[in-house]
Amino acid sequence: MSNQSIKITIQNNVAYVTLNRPEVFNSFNREMALRLQDTLDQCEQNDEIRAIVLTGEGKAFCAGQDLKEVTHPELNPGFKKILEEHYNPIIQRIRNIEKPIVGAINGVAAGAGANIALACDIVVAHEKVSFIQAFSKIGLIPDSAGTFFLPRLIGFQKASALMMLGDRISAVEAERLGMLYKVLPLETFKEEVTALAEKLAKMPTKALGLTKKVLNQSLTNDLESQLALESKHQIEASESEDYREGVASFVEKRTPNFKGK
Repeated sequence: MSNQSIKITIQNNVAYVTLNRPEVFNSFNREMALRLQDTLDQCEQNDEIRAIVLTGEGKAFCAGQDLKEVTHPELNPGFKKILEEHYNPIIQRIRNIEKPIVGAINGVAAGAGANIALACDIVVAHEKVSFIQAFSKIGLIPDSAGTFFLPRLIGFQKASALMMLGDRISAVEAERLGMLYKVLPLETFKEEVTALAEKLAKMPTKALGLTKKVLNQSLTNDLESQLALESKHQIEASESEDYREGVASFVEKRTPNFKGK
C-alpha cells in the first residue's frame, strides 16, 4: 500500500511507515498529516501488525510544518486546524496504539518532526542525525507535545534552553541527554532498525501494549494511582495467552512463541 505522501510496507509482522515528501524534507502539509493518521489507524486495526516503524524518505526524517502551505493564501488551513486536526491527533495515535512504535530517525528532525519523534516508544537515530526545536526561529512556540515530552525526557532547564534558543543538537548529544534510546552506525542503520522492530514483533504484544498504557498514565498519576493501575493491568496480562506461553516456555527451557494475544 502507498500513496503520494505516506508509504507503508508490511514484512514479518512489522509495518514500515515512511513520510514521503523528500523534496521538502518530509515537511507536513494537510494531505500528509491526514494520510499519516489513516495509516496509523490501519496499523492499529490490522492484527498481523505487531510493531510499527516510523521513518522518513530521503535525507530528512521530518522538517516540521510545510511553511509554503501556511503562507499560501488559498491552501493555508490555519493554525487551529493544523494543531487540532493534524499534529494533536498524530501524537494521540502514536501514544494510544497498543503496539510498540519505533521512531527510526534517518535525518534531520526539526520542529513538529522532532516532537513526533520524541512521542515514539523507542527512538533510534544514526550518527549523522540532528534534532532542532526550530519554533522560536520563526516566532512560534513548540507544539506536537514537545512541551510535554521533552522536559520529562531531559529535564526542565535543558528543555527550556533548547526550545528558546533553537539549538541544533547531534544524535550523540541527544542520546546523552536522554532524548533517544540509541545512536546506530549509519552503515548498518536500516539493518539494525529492522532487527529491533522484528524483535519487538515477536514479543508479547498485549503486554507491550499494556506497558505503554501504564507508562502513559505514569506521566500524570500519583504513586497510589499508579500502583492501582499496575495491579489492574498485571491481572489482565496474567490472563493472556502470551503469559501462559511465556511461563510454559520458561519451564520447558525453550524459546517462547508469542502470538500477541
